[in-house]
Amino acid sequence: MNDLNEQNDVILHVENLSMLFGSRKTQAREMMAQGASKDEILEKTEVTVAVDDISFSVEQGKIFSLIGLSGSGKSTVVRCLNMLLTPTSGKIFYRGEDISAYSADELREYRRNKVSMVFQSFGLISHRNVLENVAFGLELRGVKKEERIEKAMEMVNMVGLSGWENKEITDLSGGMRQRVGIARALANDPDILLMDEPFSALDPLVRREMQFEMLSIQEKLNKTIIFITHDINEAFKLGNKVAIMRDGRIIQTDTPEDMTNNPKDEYVREFIDSADKSQIYYVKSYMQMPDCLIHVREGVQRALRQMRNHGVSSAYIIGDGMRYVGVLPLEAAFQVRAGEITFQDAIMKDLETTTEDTQISDLMPMAANAKYPIAVLDDEKRLKGIISKAAVLTSLI
Repeated sequence: MNDLNEQNDVILHVENLSMLFGSRKTQAREMMAQGASKDEILEKTEVTVAVDDISFSVEQGKIFSLIGLSGSGKSTVVRCLNMLLTPTSGKIFYRGEDISAYSADELREYRRNKVSMVFQSFGLISHRNVLENVAFGLELRGVKKEERIEKAMEMVNMVGLSGWENKEITDLSGGMRQRVGIARALANDPDILLMDEPFSALDPLVRREMQFEMLSIQEKLNKTIIFITHDINEAFKLGNKVAIMRDGRIIQTDTPEDMTNNPKDEYVREFIDSADKSQIYYVKSYMQMPDCLIHVREGVQRALRQMRNHGVSSAYIIGDGMRYVGVLPLEAAFQVRAGEITFQDAIMKDLETTTEDTQISDLMPMAANAKYPIAVLDDEKRLKGIISKAAVLTSLI
């Protein structure tokens, strides 16, 4: 397991995990080995097979979405990951260490400092205000008051609750209470954040806001998150990897895009058919290089010639190293040739841009108002391609 952890940057690895509830587990396991269904096992042994021999790995700094219908076993899995439930069989490795072999002190340290959980029901303390709730975990760890208040306030600000720190929990909306729960989990600075359907009780608008907030926090903190949900759109929007569960088993684990393009079976295909396709695909799947690409030193005559040759009405201007400068419209190029404006002044440099890893859904508002195909840039502002309004819209088909 240590080799796997080092090679793939795996922070959490689950190996052949099973969770059975009931007294006749031995008989139930024998029936499982013979291929009996969950219902057959329950009828003959009164044992519930919640999780059946699943394995998966979670990379550090990634979001792993675990999705399934009610009763699929996903919430049982997440409670095994912090040993709130002790698995019937199988192993769970944290940074290569088998947590089932932890002593009581090691397990306490793991729960307090390495992993935090955010529940659907918020789990807040009603007689404490927002700041006191966020600081609660730090208080349990014995962190000095001044330090824990400072850290808690930092988290309150991060989740967008500035000015609400002294409010009572009863004064908050559902979305605000969930922000408090997230802030409390983050205050301990855990390596892993376990989120068990945290947004399912929220109305759709607030739910979308919280999803966006979660992605914003992830971008800032780069946490490892295991996110449990029954919503395929939510799973695909948030997850770098997605695992679909059915009857206690994982049917397929893949990236949202690869799962959509190559569903393992009909169950996965039907699950995905209900998804909003704009939540699945990314800019990199639809971008292309512009027909008319001009280095800034080539000038207006070259730009006009290329626009004519390719039958387009704009040119994308780059500098050394493919660094993006802007867009030169045809009408502005004619003004330059007529001596009315300079070449530099003709280049539109304030147009919105995007990245390869932007979801198509997030690009919709920008594309709707874009006069020209949107430039796709990397972190160094190098031009990687362009994506047109037509490409964005046809991605839904």
